[in-house]
Amino acid sequence: MVSARNILLLSSSRLHGHGYLEHARVQLEDLFKSASVKTVLFVPYALRDHEKYTATVRNALEPWGYNVEGLHTKPDLEKALKEAQAIFVGGGNTFVLLRTLYQLNLLDLIREQVLQRGLPYVGSSAGTNVATRSIHTTNDMPVAYPPSFEALALVPFNINPHYLEPEPGSQHKGETRDERLEEFVAYHGLPVLGLREGTSVRVQGEKATLLGDRCAKLFKPIGGAEELAPQTDISFLLQK
Repeated sequence: MVSARNILLLSSSRLHGHGYLEHARVQLEDLFKSASVKTVLFVPYALRDHEKYTATVRNALEPWGYNVEGLHTKPDLEKALKEAQAIFVGGGNTFVLLRTLYQLNLLDLIREQVLQRGLPYVGSSAGTNVATRSIHTTNDMPVAYPPSFEALALVPFNINPHYLEPEPGSQHKGETRDERLEEFVAYHGLPVLGLREGTSVRVQGEKATLLGDRCAKLFKPIGGAEELAPQTDISFLLQK
């Protein structure tokens, strides 16, 4: 059952000209208020210093009226997740994050809480990558080796956070981001949504909407790509 989904997938926690998470405040508060969230359980495993990372998120959310607790401080992870009001999986290195989720046996537990209980899920960057089918389309270096690239599959498509189109007139002769994403699509036959900075995906049950102030780029399984405007209904991507 996926009708309970209440998810926000951010391209990034930072946007030029804004404080940490500031650009997404309206989106975050919309999600939190939809479930009467007062305390957010933060998952800091994508960065090395879990305490510092949790403090960064706490400093951003507490002035808005939300408490922040770090999952790494909980002696019983299963109990913490089952009792959580909302979960926020932060960005960093996607390979490290996914490996840790496997090591702690958290994938099935998080998936169950989000898809069946309706636990609100916020992902940013790496946290967005692990919310999708797999981490194949991350931009990160494989500094760690997870047992599989398969991830939470809270949504049945892949996302490329921090998407940048090729620079017009560039003299760079290496592969572009577009070429790498097109390669994934060709091999796997699955769509990839390129999320530019400042954009996000809001999923409510079987409905998905592109949020932000700029377009996202959809790489299609049949080939080619399409620019999607803000507020576009992208619920078709939820169809397996």
